[in-house]
Amino acid sequence: EVDWFSLASIIFLLMFAPLIVYYFIMSCDQYQCSLVSPLVDLLLGNMRLLDIWDKTPPLTYKAAGIYALWVTLQVILYAFVPDFCHKFLPGYVGGVQEGAVTPAGVVNKYEINGLQAWIITHVLWFANAYYFHWFSPTIIFDNWIPLLWCANILGYVVSTFAMIKGYFFPTNAKDCKFTGNFFYDYMMGIEFNPRIGKWFDFKLFFNGRPGIVAWTLINLSYAAKQQELYGQVTNSMILVNVLQGIYVLDFFWNEAWYLKTIDICHDHFGWYLGWGDCVWLPYLYTLQGLYLVYHPVQLGTANAVGILILGLVGYYIFRVTNHQKDLFRRTSGNCKIWGKKPEYIECSYMSVDGTKYYSKLMTSGFWGWARHFNYTGDLMGSLAYCLACGFAHVLPYFYIVYMAILLTHRCIRDEHRCFSKYGKDWKRYTTKVPYRLLPGVF
Repeated sequence: EVDWFSLASIIFLLMFAPLIVYYFIMSCDQYQCSLVSPLVDLLLGNMRLLDIWDKTPPLTYKAAGIYALWVTLQVILYAFVPDFCHKFLPGYVGGVQEGAVTPAGVVNKYEINGLQAWIITHVLWFANAYYFHWFSPTIIFDNWIPLLWCANILGYVVSTFAMIKGYFFPTNAKDCKFTGNFFYDYMMGIEFNPRIGKWFDFKLFFNGRPGIVAWTLINLSYAAKQQELYGQVTNSMILVNVLQGIYVLDFFWNEAWYLKTIDICHDHFGWYLGWGDCVWLPYLYTLQGLYLVYHPVQLGTANAVGILILGLVGYYIFRVTNHQKDLFRRTSGNCKIWGKKPEYIECSYMSVDGTKYYSKLMTSGFWGWARHFNYTGDLMGSLAYCLACGFAHVLPYFYIVYMAILLTHRCIRDEHRCFSKYGKDWKRYTTKVPYRLLPGVF
């Protein structure tokens, strides 16, 4: 059943999330990234909504062609080019891997080749920039709003197709979830793992490709535009490219680990993931680079070094915390965390068929500091991206506000699920590890 608050939130997001994306991008295109000026113009009668819309670049055949080629390339790299990186990169886990057990008891197999797709895509990008010259490196920025319409079309088409598929020809009918509420089912999804054929998994493809592969290309295009406009690339733009590039590479290096995360293990595939990965992610996660095209910031050496350290420490916490949890799970606690055996709480839970299972919740290492300390590292990195843009405008700080809300919501959602699963054992765990994100604070 869908409670009234969840339904209201979903209707709000369906109505306003596309408008939020448009407003941010339009503000940069027409108002030099000021979020206040459009509202002031409208309230004072200096501008009408229709005037703003008329000045917005429309969908073009060029943008449609670029976007179609981009998605086609990523589909080919995902579905038809088996991974070879795992054969020569020590420590990298690629190729065919198993996901988690679905609620219906299915264990899906995945072709993990995201790192390979990222490498091939970027080799082609740099080969074009320095040798072939088929297109300008600024092509993404120059067609940014027309490409927004293409991304929206794909996002809505994929989300609608996934809903229709869930009703009429699901990949696994036992893994479908019907609430009877159209808006909730459309937003949150019906099918758990919609697939076409053996390997094309909607959830893995749209979570990682085309949006996240594009993330670093988008930033490179912003840097190229800075070079074109001002004759140099600022150290703030370099910082954003480097820190976000590390995050993207980390995602693809650990793509097999990603199969065990909340997105793959618990979320169904609907508009939230379909449209979100096509539009929200590439357009709002890259706001810092977009802002720096309009407002280049050259940081002082001390500020630049401080921001770099904040970003790298945040990444270190994010990665090491996740590694500790993964090591603990893989070895069932027979390992060393910070040089000694990890502490943990034994838990039990019942499955729907009445079978009793046992699990362990680690209470040492970073997981003894806070129950979601990996999110704390993530937030430190997010803050570093924003600080690189200075303090002249609020727009680049949207990302840290959004991530704080998103990750706090994830904490609550995950803990609600864990309490339902473990009951009194979860209370024992939260007594042992009382803080969620910030030790001593929250």
